[in-house]
Amino acid sequence: MAEEHLDVLTKSGEKTGVTKPRGEVHRDGDYHRAVHVWIFVETSQQLLLQLRSDDKDSWPGQWDISSAGHISAGDPSLISAQRELQEELGVKLPKDAFEKIFVFLQECVTNDGKFINNEFNDVYLVTILHPIPLEAFTLQKEEVSAVKYVPYEEYRNFLAKEDPAYVPYDVNGEYGKLFDIIRQRCQVNTEARSLSLQKQLQRYSPVTLEAKLTELSEADQKALGLIVKAAKVMDDIFYEQVWNSNPALRDWLKDHANASELDKLKWDYFMINKSPWSSLDENEAFLSTVDSAVKLLPGATKAIAGWKGLEYRAAFPVTKPPGANFYPPDMDKMEFTLWLNGLTEEQKHAATGFFSVIKRRSEANLDASDHLASSTKKLPDSNSDLYSIPYSEIYRPFLTKASELLHKAGDLVSSPSLKKLLHSKAEAFLSNEYYESDIAWMDLDSKLDITIGPYETYEDEIFGYKATFETFIGIRDDKATADLKLFGDNLKLLEDNLPLDSVYKSTDVSAAPIRVIQLIYNSGDVKGPQTVAYNLPNDEKIVKDRGTSMVMLKNVQEAKFEHILKPIAEITISKDQRGLVDFDSFFTHTICHECCHGIGPHTITLPDGQTSTVRKELQEVHSAMEEAKADIVGLWALKFLITKGLLSKSMVESMYVSFLAGCFRSIRFGLTEAHGKGQALQFNYLYEKGAFVFHKDSTFSVDFAKIEGAVESLSHEILTIQGKGDKNGATLLLNKYCTITGPLKTALENLERVKVPVDISPTFPLAEALMN
Repeated sequence: MAEEHLDVLTKSGEKTGVTKPRGEVHRDGDYHRAVHVWIFVETSQQLLLQLRSDDKDSWPGQWDISSAGHISAGDPSLISAQRELQEELGVKLPKDAFEKIFVFLQECVTNDGKFINNEFNDVYLVTILHPIPLEAFTLQKEEVSAVKYVPYEEYRNFLAKEDPAYVPYDVNGEYGKLFDIIRQRCQVNTEARSLSLQKQLQRYSPVTLEAKLTELSEADQKALGLIVKAAKVMDDIFYEQVWNSNPALRDWLKDHANASELDKLKWDYFMINKSPWSSLDENEAFLSTVDSAVKLLPGATKAIAGWKGLEYRAAFPVTKPPGANFYPPDMDKMEFTLWLNGLTEEQKHAATGFFSVIKRRSEANLDASDHLASSTKKLPDSNSDLYSIPYSEIYRPFLTKASELLHKAGDLVSSPSLKKLLHSKAEAFLSNEYYESDIAWMDLDSKLDITIGPYETYEDEIFGYKATFETFIGIRDDKATADLKLFGDNLKLLEDNLPLDSVYKSTDVSAAPIRVIQLIYNSGDVKGPQTVAYNLPNDEKIVKDRGTSMVMLKNVQEAKFEHILKPIAEITISKDQRGLVDFDSFFTHTICHECCHGIGPHTITLPDGQTSTVRKELQEVHSAMEEAKADIVGLWALKFLITKGLLSKSMVESMYVSFLAGCFRSIRFGLTEAHGKGQALQFNYLYEKGAFVFHKDSTFSVDFAKIEGAVESLSHEILTIQGKGDKNGATLLLNKYCTITGPLKTALENLERVKVPVDISPTFPLAEALMN
């Protein structure tokens, strides 16, 4: 049998592209990767240990991890963990049983210097409810001599005393995390957890959002009910997109919400975040695997009379997966890039496009817990483990249902443009071709305003390629829409005068339609902080051909101004400038923010003459830079329009002070969120330039003599980075300014102390009633 080959890694754990036989790897001390799998019994608080075979080349005859093994060259970590557990112990578990809790670097030399182990270990925890009977295991005799259960604290003590019967691990070092994590879960303080969740929930101010439907016909109202049902489907897809086991966790929490006060709080906060990670706490997990769904697997081991089978907790990662559910959880950028380099241009476009998911062949149809696997077609031939699946296939069951609902609604509505939008979007769901439906959305001229489909890419924190599904349903505010025509009509004028070298300016900017709506329902990628406006589509081809359209959610903005911005101003803005914070300035800057998404660099020319896009060059830092650009250039644009006599001069001071108050509002979203990152960059830059002033009473004011120049300077810097596609420059700028500085920390603590809400949590009784 050929000797196992391993991937040789750098000292930082990245693949070098070299593979070597396992014996040579340990002879030469090459860095490589392995998996550690721990089985933890929740009810007895025990860990399962295995006795290593006397024939092992390292630590023979000693008690060790439940299961462990090398990751063979080219193999995924999770698949290796599943394989080792099945081969060594005869336990077959799906991927949602494995919780990757940390990576441990083990560097040691044994066997008189003949065995050098420089090993990155992906440490997994499998939580089962009750012990597996010892006779249910099928042991791989050449690897494992026996198994036993040991209380986790007792095992930790053996390691701390360096008991020679046990393979040594430094429990006071990195490996101590295993015991810390288990201890935290075993010693749950229900009262403290309830209090913590209550505080997190109190950061959201409950509001009811409605609008009058009097101008809609009876048929339109019936169609509206069907569209809301389609919007519910967008929620289902979004839950899938965030993380592979998210829907199962949602269903478990919902079913148990009435079990106790704590369970109700878990469910309420999950519904705000649509995941177990808190948007306002830099995606820190507010749940753990101990809160998760219990699943029964009778066939996971040998059948034993009188034992119903293995029950496990569906695991989820403590750290939110940066690639959401768009990529394999153990895929890194290097693997993706190597795969991409071997594709045709058409295949590259699909792989890096908005509307595809990247999967592994080695996982396809392997896991019974992956209910989407059956929706995929036969895999294309390739030497790579990675392949892409279009949304129209991976989400086929959901999109078929949504498509049928939109077609039915399209048959009912009276507006020709809305009819075209609904039918074309229904077709796009099944074809994966969204160009025509997005053009139809831009041409929409209807009292009933609908945005539905895959658009934003914030969840893809690896590359910023993949779009999430969302819905916004509203009633158009005709008067407010007419009042805002000025902004869309002057986009070309703004582009031509941007503080940016001409070589980077776009020459094909067109007027951007702006629609103002009263929101009556949203779904999908609307979690945590609520969207106040959006500028779509994000597809650079459509932006180049037709530009963009903007939608302003006026009742959402009014709610945020009343419940959040006004209280923030009372705490953070100096008394002499506090009166300058007003809704018109807040609303108008939001308009300019959305307008400025449509100007500046989008399609760019690289130094080597190749054509690319800002999004593809900046990758994961694009979203934060784009939000910062829209914000700061929006502020520049307001001053420019005032200078040209297109807006009132009376707005000059109020727009700057309202912007300052708004900085605190957005930064409270957290520095892992694109808007929060972008706002921190702007605040700290303007503060450094003296445009914002911090006073002894812990309030801030605007220095009107310095603000205009500082705004123009930052606008130029961000736009130039985008124009060059300079990811390194973007990263340096974010690293320098995307921090919580002393004065900023003081302001945020003051807001926390008086419990000013961070955002709103809307309910939509009107839309809910339409579905009944």
